[in-house]
Amino acid sequence: MGSASVDPSGEFEAGSFNSFTLVYTAGYFGIDDTGSIKVVHRFASDMGRPQFTDPQGWNYTTVEASNGAVLEVEYDGKRNIRPWDKTVFIRVVRGFLHEGDQIVIRFGDRRQGSPGIRVQTFAEDTFEFKVLVDAFATYQYVELPKSPTISVVAGPPVSFKAILPTLIRVGETFKLGFKGEDKWGNPSHRVTGNFDVRSSIPIENLPASFSMAEGDYARILSNLSVSHEGDLEIEIRQEGKVVARSNPCRIVPQAQYRHFWADLHGQSEETIGTNSARDLLVFARDRAFLDAMSHQANDFQITTEFWHELNRLTAEFNRDQEFIIFPGYEWSGNTGLGGDRNVLYLQEGRPIHRSSHALVDDMSDEDTDANSADQLFEALKGEDVIVFAHIGGRYADITLSHNAQIERSIEIHSDWGTFEWLLSDAFEQGYRVGIVANSDGHKGRHGASHPGASMFGAYGGLTCLVAGELTRASLADCLRHRRHYATTGCRAFLAVNAVFDNPATLFSDDPNLGSTVQTTSVRKADMGAVVEYDGESVTLEFELMTEGPIENIEIRNRMEVVDTLRPYGKPDLGRRIRLIWEGSGYRGRGRQTVWDGHATLTDNAFEQPQPINFWNLDKQLVQTDDSRLEWKSLTTGGFSGIDVRLAHPDNGVLHVDTPLIKETIPVASIGMEPVVFENGGIRRRLQVFRLPDENPTRRVKQSVRVPLHKDGDNAIYLRATTEDGFFIFSSPIYIVRK
Repeated sequence: MGSASVDPSGEFEAGSFNSFTLVYTAGYFGIDDTGSIKVVHRFASDMGRPQFTDPQGWNYTTVEASNGAVLEVEYDGKRNIRPWDKTVFIRVVRGFLHEGDQIVIRFGDRRQGSPGIRVQTFAEDTFEFKVLVDAFATYQYVELPKSPTISVVAGPPVSFKAILPTLIRVGETFKLGFKGEDKWGNPSHRVTGNFDVRSSIPIENLPASFSMAEGDYARILSNLSVSHEGDLEIEIRQEGKVVARSNPCRIVPQAQYRHFWADLHGQSEETIGTNSARDLLVFARDRAFLDAMSHQANDFQITTEFWHELNRLTAEFNRDQEFIIFPGYEWSGNTGLGGDRNVLYLQEGRPIHRSSHALVDDMSDEDTDANSADQLFEALKGEDVIVFAHIGGRYADITLSHNAQIERSIEIHSDWGTFEWLLSDAFEQGYRVGIVANSDGHKGRHGASHPGASMFGAYGGLTCLVAGELTRASLADCLRHRRHYATTGCRAFLAVNAVFDNPATLFSDDPNLGSTVQTTSVRKADMGAVVEYDGESVTLEFELMTEGPIENIEIRNRMEVVDTLRPYGKPDLGRRIRLIWEGSGYRGRGRQTVWDGHATLTDNAFEQPQPINFWNLDKQLVQTDDSRLEWKSLTTGGFSGIDVRLAHPDNGVLHVDTPLIKETIPVASIGMEPVVFENGGIRRRLQVFRLPDENPTRRVKQSVRVPLHKDGDNAIYLRATTEDGFFIFSSPIYIVRK
């Protein structure tokens, strides 16, 4: 069927512009009249989209035949079988190819002024230009036995991360993780030099400095401990300049539980992701500094051989008290049959119940399939297993199918976006669920999942598991009792309790499950608890410590916002305002909402504009003059926006123009409470509000009185928002009126 080569080959920086010439040389059969070839890339790749009409634009691509045959050329993002679905399609429409004739494809043809094609934004050792050939014009394609590859590597570091645990006991050993990331969020192997370490409290075995050399992707300082209680933060400096500040860490004399950070959902190249499953596990442990993870591949693409390999890997990497990995898979049923679920086993060697064999040729175990979510729950009866509902391309329809015994959590944030409507569905159905957030990363960056420049609209989430020890059994107990909280990517310390005026009845498990439960009389209950109480209200007490300043904290009962707390008041407001846009079009794959637009000021001026959650560097915020800001942005359920100071606090009029919302707002009317403009969809809206010029608050400890409903469950929890663009969700405390 021929051969293919690419020039140049070698290493190329992620997100850089280059030109690649791929030459296909026809084999013995040539290519017949109306035959074709495909050059395909992975679904996960965000390499620039080839275009054929603008010779001076990005990603300009040309195609020609060496013998003068006339070619038809198209690009289609779904013209081949996943995961190799991004396709340059080339058909011979007049003429044919003999053996030795060539088709020459110039990706990023620079001969007429194009800057080239943008390389994908994430690292991959073997980025493949996969070539498939239809030599006989039958539309039956044969993959070349060897397709050309390049290596995509990280760029130089532009930011640094220092990662600590968020809760440890006095005297316990812990680790500090440090890395540099390039502008697209890849851990950089080009971090060099000496780094000084400064701690807010004394740490045993903490070196005063450390060094990194070319090739080091990260550094882990181990066997650290603290001899007394306190709140710990660490600064990393280079040449006297602070390059990284850690997340906060609470150190306590005694505690029943510790905090363990997890990303329980991600895929590798064996299915729809990038880089190998082994690479994914190593990244999670050594470059994202996670405590726990799970590889969750689409079930309809997991061969029996790969399922066995995943189980071998989880057994190899799982180490009690060091790093926990749950064997499992993503049950990827169609939405009409229940939608995506994540299945986590506590032991290796358990069966896989696929939603279908769509991309698995071996049908010998078809009888083990579970085509609907109900069938999945039935098949998992008696298994030591945990399930949570997920929203990706497909979404979980928990109103159609749910099993409260094993599906005790829902995932409301991932790279796909933020989906609080799933929590609303759960409350409306009377389910008692905890909240998790994970990445569902496809780009090999498990636990630190930047979305890159593709359809993903958010940074990947994390779940903090509040558990007694770092073992599968202890983490599973935490998940089954909903004793965890979730963030959209930051590591924050959070403690939440409901405090009762009179004794309340705490259930050892959800009494709705029908099993025998024990009861205890309590005056306090923590996240995930199910409690019976006869009072009219309850006190929610919490403490939150964050890396970025705290913007607000919503106290909620079900979806109702009982109170909104801010660490500042109206007298503190200054010249700083925020424009926030958020939401999605609908629940399915086409949820992306485009907010490309501009803002102008009359009789005033913008100063120091800063983007919020502009993850895709192809979409920028630009100040064109003192009174005009322009941007390109999209949301998929979460939020993005602009933080900007005004030259005069109250002068003039703000004009905002987006495809969905066009509004004129007097600057003097912008206050602490947001001015909100709705636009249908799912929470699709624009908000404008004012902030203090400086907000130093990164710790809030407070108690709030929460009235209780008389009908159904009271689901009491909080959602905090930080100024650097993150959400933090506590899992609800469920209170039933006696």
